[in-house]
Amino acid sequence: MISNGEPQLDLASAELLRLNAFITGIVSGVTAGLAVFIATNWLVLKGGVVVGPHLSLLGQYFVGYTVSFGGSLIGFGYGFACAFLVGYFVARVYNWLVDLRESHRAKSNT
Repeated sequence: MISNGEPQLDLASAELLRLNAFITGIVSGVTAGLAVFIATNWLVLKGGVVVGPHLSLLGQYFVGYTVSFGGSLIGFGYGFACAFLVGYFVARVYNWLVDLRESHRAKSNT
């Protein structure tokens, strides 16, 4: 048993600062995918003469995307994939910076 609680606190704070990159990617992907899915279906249900001219510009980046129900499924897939990659790499860079900070802190304590 450690009599001084400081090393335990440092270990706990280092582990609490870290992000799970896979989970961060999943959450980012589901959020972005649902945003595209809901926005597309909202415009489809709303209807009108010209349906979603601004949202249809996503078809320039997402091959096969249109403002339709089928397009909303394609948009969900693309939104999920893009946001997953961004969320995953942001979490990996964040964890790298936390590791860098902790190693610098450990060197300065010795």
